[in-house]
Amino acid sequence: MTRNLLLNTDSYKLGVFLQYPKDTRAVSAFVTTRGNSFRPEVMFFGLQMFLKDYLSKPISRADIDEAEEIARDHGQPFDRKGWEHILNSHGGLLPLRIEALPEGAAIRRGVPVMQVVNTDPLVPWLTSYMETALLRAVWYPSTVATTAWRIRMAIQPFLDRTTDDPAGLQPSRISDYGCRSTSSVEQAAIGGAAHLVHFHSSDSLPAILQARRFYRASMPAHSIPAAEHGTIITWGQEHETEAYSNMIDNFASFGGYSVVSDSFDLHNAVSEIWGKKLQTKVRAAGGVLVVRPDSGDPIETPVQVVAQLAYAFGTRLNGKGFKVLDGNVRVIQSDGVSIQDIQMILGRLEGMGFSTENISFGMGSGLLHKINRDTMSFTMRTSAVQDVGGRWRTVVRRPSNPQEKVSMAGRVAAIADGYDIMPIPLEDLGNRPNLLQPVWQDGELLVDWSLDEIRARATAASLPR
Repeated sequence: MTRNLLLNTDSYKLGVFLQYPKDTRAVSAFVTTRGNSFRPEVMFFGLQMFLKDYLSKPISRADIDEAEEIARDHGQPFDRKGWEHILNSHGGLLPLRIEALPEGAAIRRGVPVMQVVNTDPLVPWLTSYMETALLRAVWYPSTVATTAWRIRMAIQPFLDRTTDDPAGLQPSRISDYGCRSTSSVEQAAIGGAAHLVHFHSSDSLPAILQARRFYRASMPAHSIPAAEHGTIITWGQEHETEAYSNMIDNFASFGGYSVVSDSFDLHNAVSEIWGKKLQTKVRAAGGVLVVRPDSGDPIETPVQVVAQLAYAFGTRLNGKGFKVLDGNVRVIQSDGVSIQDIQMILGRLEGMGFSTENISFGMGSGLLHKINRDTMSFTMRTSAVQDVGGRWRTVVRRPSNPQEKVSMAGRVAAIADGYDIMPIPLEDLGNRPNLLQPVWQDGELLVDWSLDEIRARATAASLPR
């Protein structure tokens, strides 16, 4: 992974400095999602991580030398004069102004989330040059935050119908188990931080560190001790009870502990070992045993485990008339679950009279990896150029196909419209507040969102309208 910002781009970007009209002094572009939607369905998140981690570090002469060598041998031109100007006149910090929506904002497709323009007229090509890095910095965490938001909204009706404290239970329903499912530790950290916008449970230490470092979160998520197959099977099937008993001895004092229980025979483990042999010890230890089935039918198996634990440990009725397992036991399902699986499991449990609070879920690839830039169709569009006289000129791609929609063009703004956010031309803003607020200019961070602020914004966007 390169830390040379000059090389954090596509090869062809090395030649964009030769492609603008001679009188171009500034180029303005914005990041948005293609298409239209009737309600907010995209959640913006993640730009601040890139600003702090990459743009805050000045380029060096060594970076310029390396980029020039790579460009030459790679078959591309290189604007050494332009980069040396940035180094000498700006201390190596990129002369860019970036405006963005508040992170955690929920928007419709087609609403700009960020607008970028160069602030030095000698390097108008810089806006386009940074497209690759800026687009990547936004599309991935925003798509994960949107995925987590969809899961949150799918779970919420079950919490509302079957639990006494939906708001209190919601943050613990989904845990990030995706640290090993990503292609790199950076992806695990960035995607894991996006998950934390909606949930407070995670087993991803890179995500914890990311949120602490870039969003001023003291401890953004919690976890509990957990067994893995590798530790349980070392005891052998004949000593499975001792293996589980050891977990109680060592971890009940932590308040909760998760034990994968399908290393040999899941239903025997639940009904005979947990339900009979160790039931008294589980109760006496005082912690919460979280049984993890990790194989079998992804819908039926966790439902059966809840029913078996109900038979063995008993239940109580909550204020809405749904059965809640004894306070010493719960279930977590994390075997490749999808949003559809979660809805089917919760629906099955509700139909059997069980509360949603009896079960939580862990997600990995489905949360962090089974997405791409086209999931939400993120794009960055050049929309206006400024000439030597300071005049802005709207630029837009005009497709020959009459059925293809012409893109929004010109300098843009975003305004509140009730609970919604709408894009308008900047020239039409008038006295209305522009939600595209300056967050970065010439190496200086202008807004520093905390995770608490972002979470509050995301929660507000999740309320019924």
